[in-house]
Amino acid sequence: MVVRFLLLLLIGFLAVTATAQTPFSAEIANHRETYKNDFLKSSGSPLKSKEDLAYLRFYEPDSTYRVEAIVQLTPKSEPFDMPTYNGMTRPHVAYAVVSFVLNGKPQKLTIYRNLNLIRMPDYRDYLFLPFKDATSGFATYGGGRYLDLRIGDIKNGRLILDFNKAYNPYCAFSEGYPCPIPPRNNVLPVAIEAGEKTYGKAH
Repeated sequence: MVVRFLLLLLIGFLAVTATAQTPFSAEIANHRETYKNDFLKSSGSPLKSKEDLAYLRFYEPDSTYRVEAIVQLTPKSEPFDMPTYNGMTRPHVAYAVVSFVLNGKPQKLTIYRNLNLIRMPDYRDYLFLPFKDATSGFATYGGGRYLDLRIGDIKNGRLILDFNKAYNPYCAFSEGYPCPIPPRNNVLPVAIEAGEKTYGKAH
């Protein structure tokens, strides 16, 4: 009887734990399904079929890589041409510097605005966060990964950065795309073991 009682307690505990983790995991799962479907909807996508999508790989959802950052706007920043991996450039301007703590260590990254995109109504409030970290070139794409944000995500000088939503640029799947190169100030010394991994198929 005692063993059975303890077993029931353990099952109950595991059920509660699983339930507690479900909302976050479900959110990331839904985000990734949308991400995958967008490849098939875009005419310029490097991945054209569901067979291609099968080689997309991700870290398991991990809420420790969802952090709150303090936002310092940079309204006096000068526009500049951000280099891309196909030799072209794209006009950007620094919008803010975000400071946060990850695994007990303080970090900083710069958020940018693409000056071409902001002319389009759907992307007027779009913010762009390119970065590299200690996984780049190993578990994740060597050219870095991106996070998409919106100005409205900033509330009371703070912003949630969810690295579980970090994704690869098109260059990770095929050559020739004008993927922005993360600036040196956006190279983190720590490993961001969250988000998208390297593509599982050679190109």
